[in-house]
Amino acid sequence: MFSEFKPAILMTLVFTVLTGIFYPLAITGAAQAMFHKQANGSLIERNGKVIGSEHIGQNFTKPEYFHPRPSAAGSGYDAANSGGSNLGPTNPALADRLTKDAAQFRKDNPDFTGPLPADAITTSASGLDPDITPANAMAQAARVARARGTSSDMVRSLVAGAVEGRDLGVFGEPRVNVLKLNLALDEKLPVQR
Repeated sequence: MFSEFKPAILMTLVFTVLTGIFYPLAITGAAQAMFHKQANGSLIERNGKVIGSEHIGQNFTKPEYFHPRPSAAGSGYDAANSGGSNLGPTNPALADRLTKDAAQFRKDNPDFTGPLPADAITTSASGLDPDITPANAMAQAARVARARGTSSDMVRSLVAGAVEGRDLGVFGEPRVNVLKLNLALDEKLPVQR
């Protein structure tokens, strides 16, 4: 009877070692060799300290910084609670939140009078989106410039330089990484007080 189970047991052990140990090690090694930065979370460091990731949004609230799009992940940008609000377009709670967020955006950016960029008040599916549209960034430029004691033109120029194009020229939309833009602000246009 053992002779009938022996091949099954051996095959289970062989495939457990192959798919549970060797394959993950090979893939991890290849990722570290070919895509080291991405395999380690695309972390951004300043002065030897990790301050964030290029791929996970952070909640900037001070007027001298560009604000990200709203987050529904936990208490906001909580990577352990990634996810959207799952509120449908006919849900009154969504309409109330959008109305409040639109009013807050207008209050924070009184110089902006155009139509609101959609990403200024809507959350992403993950709640962790690190990017905003160039239109959203430009809508915030006057507030950031005033808070930093510099001209709107200088801030708009910095925004224009931070716009990342479509991936491979066709995938996605132009975007601005909020963390990278705010770091560039601190470096090139520090707060004048």
